[in-house]
Amino acid sequence: MAHRDATTRARTRTGVTAEEHLRKADRTLGAIVEEVMEEEGGPLMLEPDPAHEPDPNMPTDRYATLLRGIVSQNLSNIASRAIWFRLLGHFRGHPPTPKEIVATDPDVLHHEVGLSSAKTVSFRSLADHIESGELDLDHMDDLPDDEVVRQLSAVKGIGAWTADMFLMFHLFRPDVLPVGDLSLRHAVQHAYGFAEVPRPPQMEHVAEPWRPYRSYAAVYLWAKTHATPQV
Repeated sequence: MAHRDATTRARTRTGVTAEEHLRKADRTLGAIVEEVMEEEGGPLMLEPDPAHEPDPNMPTDRYATLLRGIVSQNLSNIASRAIWFRLLGHFRGHPPTPKEIVATDPDVLHHEVGLSSAKTVSFRSLADHIESGELDLDHMDDLPDDEVVRQLSAVKGIGAWTADMFLMFHLFRPDVLPVGDLSLRHAVQHAYGFAEVPRPPQMEHVAEPWRPYRSYAAVYLWAKTHATPQV
């Protein structure tokens, strides 16, 4: 419940909820918010709803989430899920610890698990950064967004998309705009009538009125198109 309390404070620190702000700031997005809220029976949240059972196959801790994010980059959900299950199977049903990654021959991760060479390097980089103390995932809550991104991006293979997903769904930051997310860009294209998929500068321009709740805007746009975040 600690995460839910923190997110609730973020949603009301300006005196209005995210939904109230988005409806007033952007008529197009406001209509989407209204429609999704009616379909869902209430407002959407960044953090998991405690009333629903979590997916037992998906990681919940921050470290395993980053491993899963590395696996998922530039792959379909089906392909990334298959590799993730092979990874868990190789390490007796659990995500490999940093020490286990360091001790594992990279060829095993590449050929037996199915990670690309680049993602195998990313796994090792993440493990090294955690083992050295350069990356302290348990003490990120009080860091500003840009510092979280800086620390995560120091790991080879962790880019802006993975950092944005981490900020939104594991630190529950309310004002993140994942401009690199393809499904969000398609959602904006459809909602705002762009002839082509908007580029990051166009996304920034459209989203300016959504501050300080751009994370929530993204969540409603994904829900409207029944999409999931996609790099």
